[in-house]
Amino acid sequence: MNNPLPQGATVGILGGGQLGRMLSVAASRLGLNTHIFEPEANPPAGQVANRVTTASYEDTKALQTFAQSVDVITYEFENIPTSALDILEIICPIRPGRKALAVSQDRLVEKEFLVSLGLKIAPHANVTNTESALEAIATISVPSILKTRRMGYDGKGQIRLIETSDMANAWKSMQGSESILEGFIDFSHEVSVIAARSIDGQVACYDPGENVHEDGILRSTKVPASLNTSQRMDAVLIAAKILNALDYVGVMGVELFITADGFIVNEIAPRVHNSGHWTQNGCDICQFEQHIRAIACWPLGDGSRHSDIRMENLIGADMDRLPDLRRGGAALHLYGKSEIKPGRKMGHVNFRSQSSFNS
Repeated sequence: MNNPLPQGATVGILGGGQLGRMLSVAASRLGLNTHIFEPEANPPAGQVANRVTTASYEDTKALQTFAQSVDVITYEFENIPTSALDILEIICPIRPGRKALAVSQDRLVEKEFLVSLGLKIAPHANVTNTESALEAIATISVPSILKTRRMGYDGKGQIRLIETSDMANAWKSMQGSESILEGFIDFSHEVSVIAARSIDGQVACYDPGENVHEDGILRSTKVPASLNTSQRMDAVLIAAKILNALDYVGVMGVELFITADGFIVNEIAPRVHNSGHWTQNGCDICQFEQHIRAIACWPLGDGSRHSDIRMENLIGADMDRLPDLRRGGAALHLYGKSEIKPGRKMGHVNFRSQSSFNS
């Protein structure tokens, strides 16, 4: 069933956070309704969606009812239980598909997939017990970082190792969770490519953005990134190769390290991505609309950049800056979260550079 969704059709979104919120806004602009499935009450996306189901991913009846009420299902995060997906896909198409989720839900599987495409990745070793932990640190050495293979995001489930002796406590803190030890990469900077692929295989990529992280959390993204023409083309081709190999439908974020030996793929995210928020004010068609277009079997839009943008996340106490930001000329995007917590993404702001105004 690859017919374009008509106006008034309903997009089901698994997850009710800020990404689901911004997907709902984009869908509404295109004349589509949204139905959020979210275990927690009063999610940010619920403030703008047409309908919200508050239920567990283990609630078979709720999942079936949700799937029957929508025309296509997408998701704002990748760690969705396989059992829930099994129930949903019998009733309604899920886009992006299960292959992308299977790859991205497990860091080791993801790395093996990237290697199979001939792409470069960081040195790594699988860690499943004390013996393999000791073998991994002997092979990878330090500095390195121990990560859970599943469920980690925004720096969670990660421990940096400075001395080889750090491994014992690091592995103990993982409490038996299957993990992966990654060696540090000597890179000049990190960029990400936000790429989209349609149901018929059309691929469109946004200009790469240059990222800055603090404490494992994205702090800012600027476009254009510090890349020459050849590097920019190579980055886009890497993203397209990944999308095509997964027979992907929708928007994906591909994070890349720039090294003296070329690009190293850090990770992929099978969804709209924090580093793509700049597109909301730097392009006519932002990443959220592009994703909705793809999963709705519409033609992809023109993602050409018309402005130079610096996106900054508003994290925790950054919300104290709101009075000044409201007075400025920047584009403010708040997520509707009632409680401010350290490390919690509360919104973002897009600054358009002066050179854009003069162009």
